[in-house]
Amino acid sequence: MGDIKQRTRPKRIFISDVDRYSSKHIAKFLSTCVAGETSEDDEAEGTRGEPAFQIVGTVSSPNDETAAFLLEQYTSPTRDELLERLLECDVVVYNISENATQQLVEEATWAITALHAELENFKSRKMFILVSTVMTWAMSKPQSLEETDVLLTEDEFRRRRPHPTFKNHNNLEKLVLKLGRGKKSKFTGYVVASGLQYGKGENLFHYFFKVSWLMQFPKVPVFGQGTNSIPMIHVYDLAGVIQNITELRPKSKYILAVDDSKNTLEDIVKMISDTLGPGKIDKVPEQEAITMRAFKPEELEYLSINLQLDALTIKDSFSLRWTSESGMIENMESIVEEYKDTRQLLPIRICLVGPPSVGKTTVSEKLCNHYRTHHIKIKEVIEEKITQLKEIVNGGDLEYVSEEVAAAAHTQLDNINKSMEMNTGRLADHLVFDILQEKLNSKPCRNQGFVLDGFPKTYEQAKMIFMDEDTENQDTMVKTPVYNTKITPEHVIALEASDDFLTKRVQGLPERVAEKMRCTQDEFLPRLMRYRQLSTAEETLLDYFDELEIHPEYIEVTTDDPDYTDVMKKITEMVGIPKNYGLSPEEQEEEDRKKEEERKQKLAADAAEKKRRNEAALAEMAAQYEEWQKNLSEVKRQEHELLEAHCLPLRNYLMKYVMPSLTEAMIECSKIKPEDPVDFLAEHLQRSNQQE
Repeated sequence: MGDIKQRTRPKRIFISDVDRYSSKHIAKFLSTCVAGETSEDDEAEGTRGEPAFQIVGTVSSPNDETAAFLLEQYTSPTRDELLERLLECDVVVYNISENATQQLVEEATWAITALHAELENFKSRKMFILVSTVMTWAMSKPQSLEETDVLLTEDEFRRRRPHPTFKNHNNLEKLVLKLGRGKKSKFTGYVVASGLQYGKGENLFHYFFKVSWLMQFPKVPVFGQGTNSIPMIHVYDLAGVIQNITELRPKSKYILAVDDSKNTLEDIVKMISDTLGPGKIDKVPEQEAITMRAFKPEELEYLSINLQLDALTIKDSFSLRWTSESGMIENMESIVEEYKDTRQLLPIRICLVGPPSVGKTTVSEKLCNHYRTHHIKIKEVIEEKITQLKEIVNGGDLEYVSEEVAAAAHTQLDNINKSMEMNTGRLADHLVFDILQEKLNSKPCRNQGFVLDGFPKTYEQAKMIFMDEDTENQDTMVKTPVYNTKITPEHVIALEASDDFLTKRVQGLPERVAEKMRCTQDEFLPRLMRYRQLSTAEETLLDYFDELEIHPEYIEVTTDDPDYTDVMKKITEMVGIPKNYGLSPEEQEEEDRKKEEERKQKLAADAAEKKRRNEAALAEMAAQYEEWQKNLSEVKRQEHELLEAHCLPLRNYLMKYVMPSLTEAMIECSKIKPEDPVDFLAEHLQRSNQQE
């Protein structure tokens, strides 16, 4: 085994397309590597050495996640700008393992050629690593056709035969080996033929994980026969291979990067289904993958590879700290935990309690729709279990039911029937608890979570359902309660309302609805009294959760809002954002269609309302104008009459005192015809006035 050498400075390493699945996790892994070995004392003290690598990379869509570990990132740089950055780096990694796009292969071809052309100007040694794919081996055959079980190793890389779609990949591999093979050259080239990558949230295998986690189908589909062996590697193990190449500069320039597994596609999907989903698989034609939009044609090419490889170099020469040496199937539990953690697919478990008619069921349904979890109503859970047992006992789905399972179902159904006969239709508590625990432990509830609607009701019931056992503390000799963390609610919400409010709400219900909700006058008050008595018991349900330090949140219901807007807002703020997959493409399309239809309806309603308001305003303005015109005519008439009345005294005065003198003066002026008639009239009127 080679030892990783100490360095005085971190190596600057370039990685292409660092925002894509494979390159992103390679960059994340390398960014956490330190120079030299980390001692146990350092790990215990939480200290680490200097970083081994400074990451530089190109991205197609920059985001905070890639920026977190990148020293520099470049979006669509020109060839000259990119070459300048490549010349500044000690190691250049081009990753073409994820897809067969011609553009990416051409860029990698340009990069190796351009760097080789600058060889004379290198100030220090440089390394070019091409992360290719085992698809360039897809058509390879053993030397002896009779020995079909012989594993191919990298010693036979010259005999590899690529899948027809990956001939360009194969040609690029040859070019890297040709330009980077000089023993004393400042430029060294390596080719890493990577198996199909998995882990850290998944990429190619994501479809199988998603449909299993969502329990989307009763059987997880396997496209094709599924008998083909798939060479694979965990993406962090691939990153470890690249780290070892940069540190050890191995003699072999062509390196296979695959784990020790020899798993078939059927084995892989079956294990995913068993661990995460319904536990069943269904073989369907490959074409169905395209019809169902599960995979693209180029992705199916990867999944159809049938090849068994043995990676000698990484076993014999590398000091690789394996994440998943034995493969996906052997490490499925940890792979599933990685998948959930990376994609933040965490179950949300809520217990909702409160008095009758406070709105528990309505709020529970809204929470389940918001968080896409499962609504647990104890009555429905019991009915569902009885129906399931009857189907098994009566011979339904016999293909997957063993005799032992059928016998156990028969016994359980008999016990349920006997208990209900003895208790006048009610089921004994211990049977109820068993059925509820089985439901909460089911994969749908374990994957997505649940909302417990109004159950349990007492301290003892909660203890029987959620408690595992009591362990004795050696120091205090006190028994400490241990609860099942996988089914115990993380959030306990207690809805509260006054008796008067609840009574008025019930009185306002239609009789048919009240009967369905068990809220008739004869039923509601005893139920409410029973709830209040349980709330004042020595040990209450909420006390149980307080003891587990799962402190209940109290929300007062004070209005008859049918949407419970304020209540939902408070609960979602407490619980946080959904930790689930969003809508499927079909559901998203339907949701978008509904929103668009609602938007158009709202716009049409707003337009109609605006038109109505405008018409009403115009009608009101017309009426006001008509009234104003009418008032204006009346004002003018009154003003005319007033002016007439005011004019009468003046008119009488003029007719009596002015007009006679003026008339006489004008007659006299017409007789004499003076040169200045105006002066004549003025003098005549003045003389007449003096005489009078």
